[in-house]
Amino acid sequence: MIKFRNVLVVSIALAMVSSTASANLKPTEIPPVFEKLLNSPTLSNPAMIVIDGSTGQTIYEKNIYAQRKPASVMKLLTAAMVLQYLDPLKVFSTEVSITPETNTLFIKGSLDPWIGTTHSVARKMNRASLTHMASNATNAVRSYNAGELVEYTVIYSGLYEQDVKNFKTYWAKRGFNPVFKAEKADQVLTETTVPVVTETSPPVAKILDWMMLWSDNQLADRLARLSSQAAGEPFGILGVERIFKKLLAELQIDSSKLVVKDASGLSKSNKVTAKMIGELLYKLRKDPRFAGLYPVLPVSGVSGTLNERFIDTAPTAVGLVRAKTGSLNGTATLAGYVESSDREYVFVTLADQIPRGYTSLKKARAAIDKILGRIAAPNIPAEISPLPSGI
Repeated sequence: MIKFRNVLVVSIALAMVSSTASANLKPTEIPPVFEKLLNSPTLSNPAMIVIDGSTGQTIYEKNIYAQRKPASVMKLLTAAMVLQYLDPLKVFSTEVSITPETNTLFIKGSLDPWIGTTHSVARKMNRASLTHMASNATNAVRSYNAGELVEYTVIYSGLYEQDVKNFKTYWAKRGFNPVFKAEKADQVLTETTVPVVTETSPPVAKILDWMMLWSDNQLADRLARLSSQAAGEPFGILGVERIFKKLLAELQIDSSKLVVKDASGLSKSNKVTAKMIGELLYKLRKDPRFAGLYPVLPVSGVSGTLNERFIDTAPTAVGLVRAKTGSLNGTATLAGYVESSDREYVFVTLADQIPRGYTSLKKARAAIDKILGRIAAPNIPAEISPLPSGI
C-alpha cells in the first residue's frame, strides 16, 4: 500500500510539474532567490552550495568554507570508502561448531556487520540470525550432555563486541553461561570439531543499499572499519579518518577542515564544509568507480529516509531528488542531486544552528525541501510530430 501510494504521488507530481517545468529557476536566477529563502530564521544561517552537475560550476554558495556538523551526510564519505575498498559481492559467514569431549563451542566469524538478533527479521532479509546460531548451539550442548546445559567455553573470533554481548544475553536468559575466550582467526577451529550451523549475510552491495536508504548508524561504522582494514589501515576510527582524507586527496578535494569522530555522523563533533561535500558529490558522479552510489540514495517522496518528504512540502520535486538526509538535535542536513529540466545540480545544505527540538527540525526540513522545489523539474523530451506526406 505504501509503495502504491508513493508511485501515485510521483505520477501526480510529475503531471503537475510537466506543465510548469519552464517555470523552474534558471541558473542565473538561483542566487538571489536562494539568498532570500536561506535568510529565513527557520534555517538559522545554514551553509549551502549548488553546483552544475555538467560543468562543475558553482551556481550558488553560502558559508561554504564554514565547518558544520554533517549528521548522516557523513555517510556519503563512508559509502565512497566502501565502494573504493570492499568487493560489492563479498559475503560474510559465521560458523558455529562444537567439541563435546572438551566442552567447547567455537564461533568463527568474519566480522559480519549485519548479524540480526530477531530471527524473523533476519530470515526475511536473508541476514545471518544470531538467534538461530545461539539456539542451535544450545541444542548441540544438550544433545551431548543428556539434555543438560553444562559448563562450556566459547572460543570465538571475527565477532563485534556487541555480537558477543548478544550471544551472552541470549544464553543467560536460558540458563546457559559459558566462559567466552577471544582468539585470533587462525587459532579458532584448530582441533577436531563437529559443525553445528553456518549463517551468511547478504553481499556488501545489499548492505550498503540498506545503510544508505535507512541511514543505519551501526552499519555505517562497521562498513567503514571493514573498508579501513581492507585498505591496510587500522580497524578503527583512526584508520577511517586516514582513508577519508586519502580519498579526498585523491579526488583533489581539500580535507583540512574535516573532523572525523565516527563514520555515521552520529557525533556532533564531526565537521565538514559544504564545499567539501559538494565537490565530493560532483566528482563521485563523474567517476565510474563510484557508480554504485547514485542508485542507493533515497529518492524524494519515494524511498528510504526521503519517502515521506517533499510530498506536502514541495510536491513538484517528488521523484527528482536523490540525496542523503541527516538530522541531529539542532541540525538538519541534506546533500545529493536534483534533476532540473535539461541539467542536474549537485547540492549540499547544512543547517546545524537551528533551535533544538523536533518542531524546529521538521520546519527546517520543510524549508530545505521548498528551496529544492524551486529548481526541481523533470527532463521532458520535446515531441516532434512527423511532417505530413508530400512535404
